[in-house]
Amino acid sequence: MNTKRNYLLLTPGPLSTSETVREAMLQDWCTWDKDYNEGIVTPIRKGLLAIAGLDEDEYTDVLLQGSGTYCVEATIGAAVKPTDKLLILANGAYGKRMAQIAEYYHIDHVLVSLHETELVTGEVARKALEANPDITHLSMVHSETTTGLLNPIEEVAEVLKGRNITFIVDAMSSFGGVPIDMKKLDIDFLVSSANKCIQGVPGFGFIIAKKDKLIATKGNARSLSLDIYAQWETMEKGGGKWRFTSPTHVVHAFYQAMKELNEEGGIVARSERYKQNHRTLVDGMRALGFKTLLPDASQGPIITSFLYPTADFDFHSFYDQLKAKGFVIYPGKISDADTFRIGNIGDIFPDDMEALLQAIRSISY
Repeated sequence: MNTKRNYLLLTPGPLSTSETVREAMLQDWCTWDKDYNEGIVTPIRKGLLAIAGLDEDEYTDVLLQGSGTYCVEATIGAAVKPTDKLLILANGAYGKRMAQIAEYYHIDHVLVSLHETELVTGEVARKALEANPDITHLSMVHSETTTGLLNPIEEVAEVLKGRNITFIVDAMSSFGGVPIDMKKLDIDFLVSSANKCIQGVPGFGFIIAKKDKLIATKGNARSLSLDIYAQWETMEKGGGKWRFTSPTHVVHAFYQAMKELNEEGGIVARSERYKQNHRTLVDGMRALGFKTLLPDASQGPIITSFLYPTADFDFHSFYDQLKAKGFVIYPGKISDADTFRIGNIGDIFPDDMEALLQAIRSISY
């Protein structure tokens, strides 16, 4: 464990970052300077497409200040016109948040809300589209951290083939840590954030999009600050310039984090580490008598939900004891079961998971 940390964040983001990522924030940067815009922002934008395995002629990306939800809202608010109709497939808090956004923007939409332990499958998508033949856009969450489910976007993509429906994927906690073939899946807009699997710090998110689909959003945005076309155009013409003050320290930290992702071996290598973290955790917790909320078949490697071991289990005491030993975990978020969650992502390794398990063995709960 990094000795400069006060504790290890075993959460779905913000997450534990490397010492070198944190050190990258010690330098101040001018938002107008070409060393920043051309030397950091532009390489980030190119690097994101390279990480995703996408061609710059066909795809593009735009960075936007704020949390990941800002980028989801910006994308929905710009991509879905008043004459369009959005289908939202949800099985957790973040899918439902898309519906809240649609309500705020008075977007014509249909919400299919599944139980939090039920996957958004191709069959779910097929039935919803048959019941709503006038759908123009479909949005869903890939890794739903409410429970830890990894939704099979491949199945939904197959159902969408030939339907001329714009596909919007919230890959907030999966991009960079789970391989996603955006071109093969014909995803039009993919949204993620700096403080997730690329292992940067909070402060901005990004949208990767088909270039023609992003350009088609011109004039559609309902918000000045969240206008992804205007932001993209400024970055394109200004060599990486943001329209409004950018989070310079956070951006430089992300630049360093991207370097470290590539040095690790890219998304495939990082995905393997996260899977190892998850397997070490689950095997160890089950050996201690804990049960996972989800079956292994629907569980993703990002975050894992565990059921309370007993009826009188005191999560707050459990949390405080683990924090005192250098580990911070997450409370549960499911509506009809008592759970807590442990994240597997960030600058953490199987040895860290073994140390957590040793800490759990040593406390009373």
